[in-house]
Amino acid sequence: MLQKWPPGLQVARSYKISWLRGDLIAAVVLTGLLIPAGMGYAEVAGLPPVTGLYATIIPLLAYAVVGPSRLLVLGPDSALAPIIGASILPLAAGDPARAIALAGLLAILMGAMLLVGGFLKLGFLTDLLSKPIRLGYLHGIALVVIVGQIPKVLGFSIPSKSIPAEIREIVQGVLNGESNRVAVLMGLASLVVIVVPKLFAPKIPGVLIAVVGSIIVTAWLGLNQKIAVVGALPTGLPAPALGGLEFGDITSLLAPAAGIALIAFADTGVLSRTFAARRGETVDGNSEMAAIGISNVASGLFGGFSISASASRTPVAEDAGGKTQLVGVIGAALVLLFMFVAPGLTAYLPSATLAVVVIVAATSLIDLRAVRNLARMSQRETALSAVTFLSVALLGVLQGILIAIGLSLLEFVAQAWRPHRTELVRVFGVKGYHSVERHPEGERIPGLVIARFDAPLFFANGAIFDSYVRSLVEQTDGEVRWVVIASEPITGVDTTALDELIELDDHLESHQISLRFAEMKGPVKDQLIRFGLGERFPPDHFFPTLGTAVDAYLLETGVQFQDWDDPEPPVT
Repeated sequence: MLQKWPPGLQVARSYKISWLRGDLIAAVVLTGLLIPAGMGYAEVAGLPPVTGLYATIIPLLAYAVVGPSRLLVLGPDSALAPIIGASILPLAAGDPARAIALAGLLAILMGAMLLVGGFLKLGFLTDLLSKPIRLGYLHGIALVVIVGQIPKVLGFSIPSKSIPAEIREIVQGVLNGESNRVAVLMGLASLVVIVVPKLFAPKIPGVLIAVVGSIIVTAWLGLNQKIAVVGALPTGLPAPALGGLEFGDITSLLAPAAGIALIAFADTGVLSRTFAARRGETVDGNSEMAAIGISNVASGLFGGFSISASASRTPVAEDAGGKTQLVGVIGAALVLLFMFVAPGLTAYLPSATLAVVVIVAATSLIDLRAVRNLARMSQRETALSAVTFLSVALLGVLQGILIAIGLSLLEFVAQAWRPHRTELVRVFGVKGYHSVERHPEGERIPGLVIARFDAPLFFANGAIFDSYVRSLVEQTDGEVRWVVIASEPITGVDTTALDELIELDDHLESHQISLRFAEMKGPVKDQLIRFGLGERFPPDHFFPTLGTAVDAYLLETGVQFQDWDDPEPPVT
């Protein structure tokens, strides 16, 4: 059956010919980015430029078969490259061949970790990143990418540092007259060629025209002597390059591999879910984790290094009309073809043009409408999004990811720590039991307190639960005989909260008050039994609904209470 096939082959079996034009154009445009990005990030990692092309070709082909996202572009990444270099270069001791082998081993180790994580269904980790945090993260990535490309448009280079430092050096470079006018004009012309069709004629491939046109103009006018260009391609087929490794290298690279795996998956998870949502699709986090793992293992086995999803190249593929994984397959084939047929062609491709392509693509990650909607709906979530944005922009992608995950966990704990809680009352003319905060006109049943606590009971909120129920009892006029907990929102109880529950029951019992539960889920009741509370809370302390709990209370206590929809008072 179709669903038994790998994702890429599923798409191939149902491929529509109408998608082909967009995939072809996107692949051609994307190739202009794959080549310089691969070579550049290899150099950042302290590796020969050709390894960056291998780390582009192999992962694209592997992910096209096993990857669940139809459009995600994998390859060398700006966030990973410095970490790779810091991990392998001290061990390589200046030997390029050993550095390549160590980089391959690092990719295999981190890929294996992700692959195991996928099989263990750890893909839920992407769910820790809420929408506001993903929004802030993507905007931070967009700013990092855009600021990093501006110097190339201006025709000079600066060291890659923090965003504030880069902006300061860009301004200083402009004021000091370091800008290259030819590069600036080439960049502006490329910007016009890309943006105008996007605004007025979306079907015209502006990016492709800009890339091809800039190559022709540069070659015709000899501008490659006046402005920075990508440079000619190296040649050679991807091949294993793992010679000379020792067992000690594995232990030395385990910790860096784990860190890179976390970054790669967090980054990929955000991009994958974002682009899938734009296309009305869904992506399984476990499949995504396994696919990224397989792609990294393949990269490491064939002379490449650790890779991730690209926040700059994926938008380019989408922007150029790409529809499926065929974009990556064709892009990989074109990179390999260029390496053998036309290695000198990119010697005329201006770096300013490529920088503009990346900048325009990065702007697609910015969603100002979503920011406005978020600000209107929730100040707290807007603040979370802003903190994530500033973390990525000011501290770096790695730190930004870690802070984003930490903020997500803190957000979850904060919501569960002090959850919504309320007393339930009867409201005339409305069935059921309702919050007294929303219905102050509601009527309490004499001697009965009904409390609802909208969270699982765990170590952080057990004391709050205990204090809240006690406060309701103390604030109630007259004698309280029963406390009923509306337990449907309570999805679990840990041992710390269990102690609080026992203390609450002891306190209520000392005041001749019985603690009962309504609508408690079966697994939670099973937990209480496993914890040894079966005798303290026998079966008659649990009720399937609040209505049956109230009926039992009235029957046991003889309290007279005329419910609005009861034709007769309960029989006692």
